[in-house]
Amino acid sequence: MDGVKEEVIHQTALKLAEEIKNLSIYKSFYNDVQKLVASPNVKKEDFKQTLQQAMKEKGLDTKLRNTVFHWVRTQSKQNKLDPLTSLSKASAQWEKRIHKSLNSMCSDLETSLAKIRPQSEQDELADKWNELSTYNLDLTKYRPVYAPKDFLEVLLTLSGYVPFTREDEPKWEFAHLPLQVKTLDQIRKLYLEWSSGEPLLGANPHMASAVPGFVTLEAERVSLGERVAALGYAPVVQEYLKKGSPQCLRAKLWAQVLGSEIKGQQITYFNQLKKSVLEVDLMIDKLIFKDVQLTASNDDQYFVFEDVLYQVMLCFSRDCDVMQQLKGSIGSPLTVTIKGKQTSTDSLTVFPPSGVIPFHGFTMYATPFCYLYDDPVQLYYTFRAFYIRYWHRLHYISTHPQGIVSLCLLYERLLEANEPLLWIHFRNININPIRVVFKWLMRAFSGHLPPDQLLLLWDAILGYDCLEILPLLALAILSFRKENIFQVNTLQNVDAVLADLSTISVIPLLQLALMRA
Repeated sequence: MDGVKEEVIHQTALKLAEEIKNLSIYKSFYNDVQKLVASPNVKKEDFKQTLQQAMKEKGLDTKLRNTVFHWVRTQSKQNKLDPLTSLSKASAQWEKRIHKSLNSMCSDLETSLAKIRPQSEQDELADKWNELSTYNLDLTKYRPVYAPKDFLEVLLTLSGYVPFTREDEPKWEFAHLPLQVKTLDQIRKLYLEWSSGEPLLGANPHMASAVPGFVTLEAERVSLGERVAALGYAPVVQEYLKKGSPQCLRAKLWAQVLGSEIKGQQITYFNQLKKSVLEVDLMIDKLIFKDVQLTASNDDQYFVFEDVLYQVMLCFSRDCDVMQQLKGSIGSPLTVTIKGKQTSTDSLTVFPPSGVIPFHGFTMYATPFCYLYDDPVQLYYTFRAFYIRYWHRLHYISTHPQGIVSLCLLYERLLEANEPLLWIHFRNININPIRVVFKWLMRAFSGHLPPDQLLLLWDAILGYDCLEILPLLALAILSFRKENIFQVNTLQNVDAVLADLSTISVIPLLQLALMRA
């Protein structure tokens, strides 16, 4: 038995060694190890022991462990578009609809999906790169390709029409999909630190520490967090984030757990993306400008970050690594000809190169990172890692347990089981309860919660590596405001009751939901 186990470990190690050779980290890591082997610290007569010790001293041991951690996470997250016929068919039809909408907008505006920018335009864009809010574009005829409500209408048709006794009764579609989701008890076991009442950052800013030598919980968490950050080992950082991060450490800890720390190679790649933005005009650029203007620029919390958001979102649209890492999870992008390209061999491009077509509100996935990073390059890589790990699941159709369909079903099941009177009220007033929270789920509450509360919520997403906290929070907010919801009977009025979340304290509300018997 031990021999079989050792063989499995050996084969996994071989596979891992081959995989690491394909990672961007490999070249620099290999060079660092070569230098170390040639140093006096590594002895020929005791090669293995001295090399391991030298790697620990130089931090290469932690770097290798983190690389393995991130590789394992990518293996576990990979999923092809689901095998359920109704979902795969709907996904393909939705993708066609988006592509048709893009092509039709191009025809109406008499423009191309991709074309070379004139030199004068390239120069102007380069000059205004750090103040793109002053870049003059006529966007009056551009409109978002789709909005969350359009996507919801597609999701609500996934399981076909289920007969009801009354024709005007809403169709509670997600309940009829053959997907497994957790019960509240199972979620309690997952969020054990929360459901057992352990002290969490964000619950009470002046909470006393139970550890001798610290006056407050925050002082205790800062001290522990500094040691965790210095260690730099991603699984330990992830564990630490379960109880929340102090604001002063969050930027570093998020980058560590996501593997998004930047070095020279990342800066070079970001500059290549910028160069691509300057040289090639994609129709999607106008959609990005329009989206920033419609969302972040109109938000009191985020309007000051308008310039950096243009940079980040424009570069993201050119990043073919995003499409490569999400291959099989985000459908098949268009292939288009770049108008005005000199040689025909490289005139074809995937549109957009990232494979991701933004919807109305897409920018809000990036806005909270503006509170963490002054450097647009570090902001970009952490946002990109977050998107690849989590956010793409919120606007693509799949059966993944962390996908938007499963999250909608989880919300419905939690509401019906734990707030039956609210469930009945929604039935009686002919409102599908997913309609009142879908925009929260699809944007992971960005733009709805104040930034400090949102960042605490996203700490938990990273700590537990799980999006199921989103429907749980939606349920908790409805529970908190149910007395007001009982007083109204139209969707518009329910939306009005839930419109302002500025007074919501995320951690106490979630902990209450998880601790309640």
